[in-house]
Amino acid sequence: MISLEQYLSVSALTKYIKAKLEGDKHLFSILLKGEISNFKKHSRGHFYFTLKDEGAQISAIMFSRDAEKIGFTPKEGDHVLVSGRISLYEPSGTYSIQVSTLKLDGIGELYLKYEQLKKDLEEKGYFKIEHKKPIPKFPKIIGVITSPTGAVIEDIKNTVSRRYLLTEIHLYPALVQGPGSAESIRSQILLANIKNEVDVLIVGRGGGSIEDLWSFNEMPVIQAIYDSRIPIITAIGHETDFTISDFVSDLRAPTPTAAAELATPNVIDIKEKIDEYLDQIVYKTAQYFGQRKTELIYLDQRLERLSPEMKLDQLKIDLSKKMIDLEKNYFYQLENKRYRIDSLNHMMKSPLDKIKSYIERRENLDLRLKRNIESIQDIKLHKFEILRTALGALNPLMMMDKGFAVVSKGDFVITSIKDIQVNDQLNIRFKDGSVGAKVTEKGEK
Repeated sequence: MISLEQYLSVSALTKYIKAKLEGDKHLFSILLKGEISNFKKHSRGHFYFTLKDEGAQISAIMFSRDAEKIGFTPKEGDHVLVSGRISLYEPSGTYSIQVSTLKLDGIGELYLKYEQLKKDLEEKGYFKIEHKKPIPKFPKIIGVITSPTGAVIEDIKNTVSRRYLLTEIHLYPALVQGPGSAESIRSQILLANIKNEVDVLIVGRGGGSIEDLWSFNEMPVIQAIYDSRIPIITAIGHETDFTISDFVSDLRAPTPTAAAELATPNVIDIKEKIDEYLDQIVYKTAQYFGQRKTELIYLDQRLERLSPEMKLDQLKIDLSKKMIDLEKNYFYQLENKRYRIDSLNHMMKSPLDKIKSYIERRENLDLRLKRNIESIQDIKLHKFEILRTALGALNPLMMMDKGFAVVSKGDFVITSIKDIQVNDQLNIRFKDGSVGAKVTEKGEK
C-alpha cells in the first residue's frame, strides 16, 4: 500500500516545478517573438500583456526599470521580439516570461525608425516652407529620376505629351529599390545639379511596401533633395504612401502622373489663358483710346476757352460788370455825402432853433404823458367797477334790500323750521334794525 507520506502537497509540487523551470539554464535567458494582446500599463510603469502566435500564448510582465528603456509604448497587435526568463507564480501555479528587452519586429521596427528620423529632421528645419523652391510654370526640360524599365517614366512621358509639347524629358536612370538604391538616387540628383540642364526634377517610383520604399527614407537621398538647387517634385508610391523625401522636397505628388501634371501647364488652360489675355487686350485698347478721346475733347474745349476771341469777350463781360459796380459805388458815395451834409446842417442850427425844437419836443411829451395818465385812470376805474359789482353780489345786506331777513335764536342762525319750537324767543334782523318775536305757531311745508 501507498503510505500518506508518499503524497505531495500542491505547494510542494509547485515549488518543485518552479525550481526546475527557473533553474533550467535553457529557460533562464530565452528569446521569443509573437503578437501582443491584452496589453495593460500599470500606474507604476509595469507592462502586463500576453504574447501569442497562431498556436499558443504565454503571459508576460515587464517591470518599469526595463520598460523605460524601450523608447516606445507597445499596443494591441504589435509584432515584437522579446528576451527574458521563465518564472512561475506559486499561488496560481501559472508560468510566465519576465521580459527584460522588447523591440518591434520587422515592419514595426522600420516604422519606429521612420518616425524617429522624421522627428529629428523636422526639429532641424528640413521641412520648413521657406526652404521650398517654386516650381517653374513653363519648363523647357524636365528631368526624371526613376527606374528606366518601370512604368513611371512612360506615365510621365504620356502625361507631358498630352498636356504640353514644348518641353523635353531627360531620364536619369537609377535603382529605386534594394541594396545600393539610395546611393544610386543620390548620385543622379547630384549629376542633374552638376549638368544644370533641366528646370525641374521628378524623383519617383511605383507603389510598394515600406521596405520597398525605404531608399527614400535614407539620409543620402534626403540630404541630396534638401541641397538640390533644382526644384524637386517627389512622386513615390501610391497616394497614401508618405516618405521623408516627400516632406523635404519642394512639392509632393500622390502619383507620377500627378507629378507630371504639377510640373507642366495644360495646353487647354494655356489656350483659355491666351483667349483671356486677348479679351483683356481688346478691352484695354478700347479703354485706352476712350481715355485719349476724352482727353482730346477736354483739350479742344480748353483751347477754345483760351483763344484770343474768347478772352476778349470775357474781358468785355468783366468790363461791363466793373462799370455797373462803379456806377453803384458812385451813387452810394453820393448819397452818403448828402446824408453827412444834412447831418452837419442839423448840427449847425442856431440856439433859437434848438430851443424851439426842444420846446416842441417837450410839448409833445407832455401831451403823450396826459394821454397815458387818462388811459391808465380809465382802465383802473373800469377794473374797480368790476370788483365793486362782484363784491356787492357777495354782500348779505344787498339781499336784505329785497325783503330778506336773518332769523336767530340765541347765538345760532335759524336755517330750518325744525330748529324752532312753539314759544321760542327769536331775533329777526332787518337791513335797518332788528325785532324780538315769540313763536305762537309752526307749520311745516
